[in-house]
Amino acid sequence: MSFSLGIVGLPNVGKSSLFNALSRAQANVSNYPFCTIDPNIGVVEVPDERLQTLAKMFSSKKIVPAVIEFYDIAGLVKGASRGEGLGNKFLANIREVDAILHVVRCFKSEEIVHVEGEVNPRRDIGIINLELSLADLSQVEKRLIYIKPKVKNGDPKALKEQEFLQKMNDWLATGKLARNFPFEEKDKEFVKEISLLTIKPVLFAANVDESGNKGQVEVVRAVAAEEEAQVVVISSKLEAELAELSLEDAQAYLAALGVKETALAKLIRAGYELLNLITFFTAGEKDSHAWTVTKGAKAPQAAGKIHSDMEKGFIAAEVVHYQDFIAAGTMAKAKEQGLIQTEGKQYVVEDGDLILVRFAI
Repeated sequence: MSFSLGIVGLPNVGKSSLFNALSRAQANVSNYPFCTIDPNIGVVEVPDERLQTLAKMFSSKKIVPAVIEFYDIAGLVKGASRGEGLGNKFLANIREVDAILHVVRCFKSEEIVHVEGEVNPRRDIGIINLELSLADLSQVEKRLIYIKPKVKNGDPKALKEQEFLQKMNDWLATGKLARNFPFEEKDKEFVKEISLLTIKPVLFAANVDESGNKGQVEVVRAVAAEEEAQVVVISSKLEAELAELSLEDAQAYLAALGVKETALAKLIRAGYELLNLITFFTAGEKDSHAWTVTKGAKAPQAAGKIHSDMEKGFIAAEVVHYQDFIAAGTMAKAKEQGLIQTEGKQYVVEDGDLILVRFAI
């Protein structure tokens, strides 16, 4: 898999409409072994023209794109952390996601009632942040109880963890977010034990109507700036309309509206930037495959994305950049022109690299 986004928001903000529209691009999960898809999980292919081009040039029998998992949970309401509404029951589903997609309502509508009475993005974001923070507080409290016997016995590691957890407990109890906590290097091993929601990077989706709701969007941008988060402006209504059309008609409709890209395309691009991700490729007659790694990953780490044995037995990687390969036309010509380089363990993978891994079992 490439990466996963957990969708949160108040009820009636357009969250489910967006999820349904995104799910229009459902991936063929048969390409991804051991992948169980529940009704509230959408596996969506990452569109990449480079992969399609490589598949044609190599006459690949199969194309395997990178994918995103979208986890949709029931709308959270004030008091969700104490059991109000349904959302809290599903928070466990997004504890393992890579980032949070927070849908914020910017549009007014007499037909769609706002759960808090009126549109107010700053207040709405605050409600969700507080509920997620309180849910994290519950996790910390449970962990404190779990390690209590070890603390009582004087276990040195447990004593250090208790110190960290107590500080985090006090931080979250005031409604602050875990990602703003002043972490120390020694805290890292303890963070992994509690799966905090508010430690995850956030992408805000400002949901607008035909007017664009510029004033409300600016409020979302201001809050996002305070949280060092990104904002994508989307229209779940438009995406729902597009979902009813064929791909060709949808593209024509977007062109007529002067819209350059869909919400899915915006979210994918923003998600890659948020998580600092890049794409590399493997290609051949059997298949052309897109793989996702963190920017700065070295060749053995990239090989490990393909198969763990490749990382363990990594010897070298033959690398040609996508643009260079396209210019050459074939691997043979790329080799003749000296465009294919043999790289070792210290090579840092670049976006668009076409890689052949040499490894020993």
